Amino acid sequence: MYDCIIVGAGPAGGTAAYHLAKQGRSVLILEKESLPRYKPCGGGVSPAIAEWFDFDFSPAISIKADTIRCTWKMGDPVEAKLQTPEPVWMVRRDVFDHFLVQQAQKQGAELKDNTEVTGIEFKSDHWQVNTANDSVTGRYLIAADGAKGSMAKWLGFKERKRRLAGALEAEAPAKVENGNVANFEFGMVKNGYLWNFPKADGYSIGVGTFIGGEPQDFKKILDEYGNSFGVDVKTCKQYGHALCLWNGEQKLHTENAVLAGEAACVVDPFTAEGIRPSIFSGLKASQAINKALAGDINALEKYSEIINAEWGSDMAWAQKLAGLFYRFPGVGYKVGVKRPSAPQTMGKILCGQLRYGDVAGRAIKRLTPFGG
Repeated sequence: MYDCIIVGAGPAGGTAAYHLAKQGRSVLILEKESLPRYKPCGGGVSPAIAEWFDFDFSPAISIKADTIRCTWKMGDPVEAKLQTPEPVWMVRRDVFDHFLVQQAQKQGAELKDNTEVTGIEFKSDHWQVNTANDSVTGRYLIAADGAKGSMAKWLGFKERKRRLAGALEAEAPAKVENGNVANFEFGMVKNGYLWNFPKADGYSIGVGTFIGGEPQDFKKILDEYGNSFGVDVKTCKQYGHALCLWNGEQKLHTENAVLAGEAACVVDPFTAEGIRPSIFSGLKASQAINKALAGDINALEKYSEIINAEWGSDMAWAQKLAGLFYRFPGVGYKVGVKRPSAPQTMGKILCGQLRYGDVAGRAIKRLTPFGG
């Protein structure tokens, strides 16, 4: 029997596995795909995650972006070089996620990829996890199987306040010019934004909407945006995917199990950043389960409290900002993005140097007279 079984080998699962294995716990990661596997994602990672690990992420970073460029309907550009100690990391998720799992394996964690979980059963004091191949048992369980995973429902989290956002992503192989620039476009799509994040060998171009509204032709919008960079996205592989945005305080624990990553709905509702909050939740999940294994009967309940307090409280500000900004994006662009300090502020938030709570009060005051 394992101390902990982790379902899902994304950033949350890989992080939890690394830290639990490092504490000497027996860990099994179950992943339905074969690693490395493609995952649609812009691939922007806050360098702040480095403080939670004791190894070098360089092999998993494709390129670093030290400049943010914002546009409104492809015009009216605002560009700023980030004054942060470390630029934003741009990664390919197949490489990044696998790298994290490999670090966990070096600490002793086991991986069974190409192994889909078909069901779970609680047996008085441990979990039995059934897969297409066999059954395995673990004292504790971390559900890190993403936005579309079944684990949360199987664990009894049926009536959650889930808020799903939609995104469409295209991976465009290209000779990259200005590989240090992360692009954000705010006027071409309602209730969201488009992005073009450079990689060493191409671009990740995507579109997402974050507060609902009428249907939009994502493919047409993405095609038009790609053309502005000389990229024909119609010839590229395109991937539609859901994002689990933070939507208020959540219970994230149950009997000998916790939710982490997108299964815990941790995605930033303003920027749609998901990698850093997923890693944070994986770290905190590992700490909670390590304490539970040592006899702390309140450890999993405390995990829910920590995520709600340390991540959720700031996401409440992000949610308020998103509600105003995306409903009145023209105003938001003029009074927010075009302020000389705005790209620097955005960069500091993306790099983990600032929290929304530090800036949201002033930003909401600027936006509210127009939209309130």
